[in-house]
Amino acid sequence: MAIYLDNGATSYPKPESVCSAVTDYMRNNGASPGRGNYERARDADTLVYRTRKLLCKLLGAKRPGQIIFTSNATESLNLALKGYLKPEDSVLTTSYEHNAMWRPLKKMEDERNIKIRQIPCAPDGRADIASLHEYLRGVTLVAVSHGSNVTGCVTPLDEITAAAHKQNIPVLTDAAQTAGVYPIDVTGVPIDMLAFTGHKGLMGPTGTGGLYIREGMELGTLKEGGTGGMSSSPYPPSEPPDRYEAGTMNICGLAGLHAALTFIIDAGVDDIREHEINLTKLLLEGLDTIPRLKYYGPSSAEDRLGLVSFNIEGHDPNKVALTLDSDYGIMVRSGLHCAPQAHRLLGTEHIGAVRVSLGYFNQKEDVDLLIDAVRHIAA
Repeated sequence: MAIYLDNGATSYPKPESVCSAVTDYMRNNGASPGRGNYERARDADTLVYRTRKLLCKLLGAKRPGQIIFTSNATESLNLALKGYLKPEDSVLTTSYEHNAMWRPLKKMEDERNIKIRQIPCAPDGRADIASLHEYLRGVTLVAVSHGSNVTGCVTPLDEITAAAHKQNIPVLTDAAQTAGVYPIDVTGVPIDMLAFTGHKGLMGPTGTGGLYIREGMELGTLKEGGTGGMSSSPYPPSEPPDRYEAGTMNICGLAGLHAALTFIIDAGVDDIREHEINLTKLLLEGLDTIPRLKYYGPSSAEDRLGLVSFNIEGHDPNKVALTLDSDYGIMVRSGLHCAPQAHRLLGTEHIGAVRVSLGYFNQKEDVDLLIDAVRHIAA
């Protein structure tokens, strides 16, 4: 029996309700939201609105219009960064960012002369919060990931946001690895912009995601085109969410995302998180027993997400991952995980690492079988 342990890339399996919602919409509706006054088009509009409402409930947002739908977290980060930053602005980020954050910043450094500063981080991914105030001087935007997809370390957003807001600096966070599996409250923290994807912890289809934008934040558009309304104007609508949602939506994907959000809210994020912590404890305890194996990130399951990257001395991580798949039917990811910044921090930029990322549908037996397999490979 195959065991899937690559939920940090894409969660699997999806709840059955998600699969049913996607196919049901394709078979029984098929209309596009905002593109007609007939009943099915109105039903599509209602579905989009209700999906925004569920995201507000999950993330703590006040109004559905604060949720902008995109195709993934990468598009959301591009919208936030390119829509907010102006030439000569300065950004404070961390030294373990995913390429979804890092590459847009580097391109803007070349094209807009954006200045990039990085908060120093310890090898386990913890940012140097104690000296944060020194790095905030002259900064226009703080842009950080909520959870590392390599070390599993969770960023203390409350401390970073409090320090940044004292100097009237907005905060953008990449919640690709945390939305759906870790409690988030964009009003309580508070966060100014939050990018998320639908296909990881939110358990929805690929090609779905979004950006939460705090009221009062104004962004330039990333793309322009038809929005289904105000068609007589040559310019985009001025109000969100229509302002940022040009083009036909992935409505079948949003039907699946709606079902996934319903599943998560019913299950409870706190309970999902507790399940993840319990499995992560078993994983860390098991890895600790294997000679010549080193895992990265915090040693406490409570201080990290349910993903663990590791290397075995003398073993190529890509071959380890291939052997786990071919000989044991266990699917994990190896390489740099689209996060070379993190691997430079760990000193693994030339070899990468094996990454195990747990999901809601994994059980203790999956972890036990993985530990046994890794022990055999290491021996």
